[in-house]
Amino acid sequence: MSDFRPYSFDAPRERAAPRELSGSTLEGKEWRRVLEGLTLVVAVKPQCGGCRDFIDGDLTELDDVDVVIVCAALDDEWHGARQHVVVSPETLSELDIRSAPFYVLIDATRQRVISEGIVFAAAQVADEISPFLPR
Repeated sequence: MSDFRPYSFDAPRERAAPRELSGSTLEGKEWRRVLEGLTLVVAVKPQCGGCRDFIDGDLTELDDVDVVIVCAALDDEWHGARQHVVVSPETLSELDIRSAPFYVLIDATRQRVISEGIVFAAAQVADEISPFLPR
């Protein structure tokens, strides 16, 4: 059996990450999150199957990491979602997320993006970030 494991991204572009994220809730209220430990930021967009897995899915396989789901603009699709979605084009810009669906894993203690990739499903992202999680 081969040890080959495909990933959604060849090599992460390790780069600086902010200490805090900001944006607004779907109701238009100001939202802020100070990052602590490992934080997974998932960028979603409307009409996206992989995104739907995150906003409506069970994310228990990601319990070891703080998950923040972010979109660039308000969309009716986000209302009624199982997971909280934040509107924050600033976060996407600060993390150099150029399109969705995409994720970045942030090590807040170092203020660095340590992994990134394309989102297909929560299980796929959990598998890709598992080497960075404490054992």
